[in-house]
Amino acid sequence: MKHRIFIAINLPENVRKKLEDYQRKWPELPVRWTKSYNLHITLVFLGYLSDEEILEVIKTTQEVATRNESFSINLKKIIYGPPKKSPPRMVWVEGEKSIELGGVQKDLNNSFSGLPQSEPQRDRKEGIFFELKNRKGGALTPHITLGRLKSWEFRAIEPEARPEVNEEINLSFEVNSIDVMESELKKGGPNYTLLESCPLKN
Repeated sequence: MKHRIFIAINLPENVRKKLEDYQRKWPELPVRWTKSYNLHITLVFLGYLSDEEILEVIKTTQEVATRNESFSINLKKIIYGPPKKSPPRMVWVEGEKSIELGGVQKDLNNSFSGLPQSEPQRDRKEGIFFELKNRKGGALTPHITLGRLKSWEFRAIEPEARPEVNEEINLSFEVNSIDVMESELKKGGPNYTLLESCPLKN
């Protein structure tokens, strides 16, 4: 049996709770809100892997973690996403560009370059479009999927009548680990399980 695996940064409980509060701000919006305990930043999506491959992923992620120091992420706004996509597919939280985040993703991408990757379209329902990008590094803008728009209902709303989603926020947190996660696609939405938390250097 294969498992659907990705590497992520999970959010501290206080940040998750504050983002959950924002989900109540647009009650008229046709959207499936992400459960607060599922809120995360995806770094790399690895696709469907065997138990043996997962053990190798855990080992590699631990090695990457020991090479990268803890850092802070600043979340700045809630907007429709992806940017410039019309009509949008999600409501998401966007943060400030981070060189440290880009460095971690680059290290992961280079370390996993030998693994088989899933086809991008297989994972569009989760809004995951990473597929080993950012191999050259550089600053990376973090985003968190706050909710997925119900596309037919959203399209039925006249563009000028659609709720405005453009909220300035100011939430910061320390990233002390990167996590190996399993995703199970279920009728009520994806369910995420933490397989291994890999501490960064202090």
